[in-house]
Amino acid sequence: MYSNFKEQGIEYAKQAVQEDNAGNYAKAFTLYMNALEYFKTHLKYEKNPKIKETITQRFTDYLRRAEEIRAVLDGGGPGPASNGDAAVATKPKTKPKNGGEGDGEDPEQSKLRAGLNSAIVREKPNVKWNDVAGLESAKQSLQEAVILPVKFPQFFTGKRRPWRAFLLYGPPGTGKSYLAKAVATEADSTFFSVSSSDLVSKWMGESEKLVSNLFEMARESAPSIIFVDEIDSLCGTRGEGNESEASRRIKTELLVQMQICLFYESSIPG
Repeated sequence: MYSNFKEQGIEYAKQAVQEDNAGNYAKAFTLYMNALEYFKTHLKYEKNPKIKETITQRFTDYLRRAEEIRAVLDGGGPGPASNGDAAVATKPKTKPKNGGEGDGEDPEQSKLRAGLNSAIVREKPNVKWNDVAGLESAKQSLQEAVILPVKFPQFFTGKRRPWRAFLLYGPPGTGKSYLAKAVATEADSTFFSVSSSDLVSKWMGESEKLVSNLFEMARESAPSIIFVDEIDSLCGTRGEGNESEASRRIKTELLVQMQICLFYESSIPG
């Protein structure tokens, strides 16, 4: 039954191309959007990796074309060009690191940030999808859930909002951190890598502050991706009988702060 979604998408895409070539851009835009909806639904059910890759490529091409037309219809572009480069969504502006609240930063916060800076690996990785061997299913899922929403955020609103967090699990050396670096590269984001042990302090209330400062630092360098290594040692199931008060507070702070794309790594599945 799900093949009907693909056929409907192809039909709408053909009509969209015809209207596009005829210069009827308003009609073409509507038809492109209809095609994208059907292709997106089809991708949820398609199991054949080759077919899925082909449909994903078509989805990306039509999405770029629809974005070009939309820019023109909104008066924000130079004019559609059938084979032109795709319009790329503007990256969020980096928040100023000096001035404003930063001028009144207290010594305690400065100390926490200094400790985090020594533990965090902050970089602009240069790892492409092709550099990651295998893991095709994971790469496909991350491309659909992260890359497309970053490039075309206006199409992922409301019920189509992308995921905010991902759990990568598997034995050491299977490519979890490398995969996260590839996502950061493709999304043109700053990559923050931190161990869960660096977010834990023996002092009451300091662990939550470390988590809060980590996310604040990431937002200042937005767009950013945070990679937390060995997250299973920090965040088990909530409400467990042996759960400490400190552990509950850390989990609560993590949930509150998860407003940007966040990756977890665990060697324990589930």
